[in-house]
Amino acid sequence: MASLKRRGKNYYAQYYLGGKQKRVSLNTTSLQIAKEKLRQIESALFRDADLPLPTRTPLNKVVAAYCDHLTTVKTFRNAQRDMYYLREVFGPICDQLKVRNQSIRRKRIQITGRKPIPPIEAQTFEQITTAEFADFIARQVRTKKLAPKTANRFREILTRLYNWAMEQYGVRLPNNVNPASKVERYKERAREISFLSHDQIGQQLNCLEEFSTLQTMVAMYIYAGLRRAEVLWLTKNDVDLEAGVIRVCAKTINNEYWQPKTGHNRVVPISSKLRGYLSAYTAPETDEGWFFASPMGKRWEEDNFSSALKKVNKEKEVDWSCLDYRHTFGSHLAMKGESLYKISSLMGNSPDICRKHYAALLPESLVSVVEF
Repeated sequence: MASLKRRGKNYYAQYYLGGKQKRVSLNTTSLQIAKEKLRQIESALFRDADLPLPTRTPLNKVVAAYCDHLTTVKTFRNAQRDMYYLREVFGPICDQLKVRNQSIRRKRIQITGRKPIPPIEAQTFEQITTAEFADFIARQVRTKKLAPKTANRFREILTRLYNWAMEQYGVRLPNNVNPASKVERYKERAREISFLSHDQIGQQLNCLEEFSTLQTMVAMYIYAGLRRAEVLWLTKNDVDLEAGVIRVCAKTINNEYWQPKTGHNRVVPISSKLRGYLSAYTAPETDEGWFFASPMGKRWEEDNFSSALKKVNKEKEVDWSCLDYRHTFGSHLAMKGESLYKISSLMGNSPDICRKHYAALLPESLVSVVEF
C-alpha cells in the first residue's frame, strides 16, 4: 500500500517494492493531482507491475521541441536569449540552435580571445546527470569569469527544459528526478543599486538640452520609472496629459505583438516635473502613431536607442543608463517614505523585488517607528 507524504509544498509517494522502501516525487503541489498519481501507483503495485522505466529520447528531438515551445510562449528576443544558453550547453544539435551568422561568432571569438567551451555530449535526453551539468557550469564560471547570477541562469533554463520535457513531452527520467534542479546554486552578492541624486538628475537632463527627443525620453525614465522597452513602445494614445497618466499596456502594431515584461498592464501618473517636459515636446507624425520615434520615423530598437543615448552622454562626460534612471524613480520614492507596495505597483514589479532593491533606503523614514 502506498502513502502520500508532503515535504515543503511538494507531494511524494512512499511505498515498498521488493522489501525496500521507495519514495518518489510526484512533481506537484496540488493535493488532488497527487491523490490521482498515488492511485495510479497503487494500481501498478496491485497488478504486480513495475513502475514505468525511464524513456530513451534523442536529445536533439527534445531540445528542438522545447525551442519551438519557447517561440510560442515568449517574445522573439527572450526566446533567442534562452536558446543562446541551450546552444552553449548542448551545441547546435538542432536547426533551432544553429548559428545563423558564423562571421559574427568568429569575430566575437577574436575579440574575446576565448574559444567556446565544448558542449555536453549525449545521445539521449535521459542519460545526462547532475554531475555533468554542475561540471559544465563550473567550467563556464572558471573560463569566462561568469557572475553567480549568470551561472544560476544556466541552471534555471536547464531546469525549465527538464520540467517541460517531463510534464509536457512525456519524458520519464531515472527515479523521476530533474538532474538540473539538483545542481547547487551559486551564491549571489547583494545587488548594488545605482541611481541619480537630485543634482545628477539636473546634470543629466541639462546635457540633453540640444536633443529634445532624448531629453524627454530620459525624463520619462526618471520621473515615471518605466523600463527601456516600455518607453519605446509608447503611442500617442498611451500618453494622456489631460488625464495625467501614462498607460503601459499590451498592443499589436504592424502584426508585431508586445506586452509589459510581467504581462500586466498598468497606469503611471504624470508628475508635475515630467509634465513640463511632455508639454514642451511634440510627438512626431508617424504611420504607427509612436510617441517617440527614431530618426527614421520608426520605433526605436532597444540597442539602437541605448547606443544613441550613450554616444551623446559620452560626449557630455556622463555615464548613466536606462536602468539607472528607473532605479532613480524607485529609490527617490523609497527615500521619500512611500510604501514598497505602492512603488512596486507603479513600477510593475513584485513587492519582493522592490524590497531587494530599495528596502535599504527606507530606514531614515522609519526612525520614529522604533521609539516605544
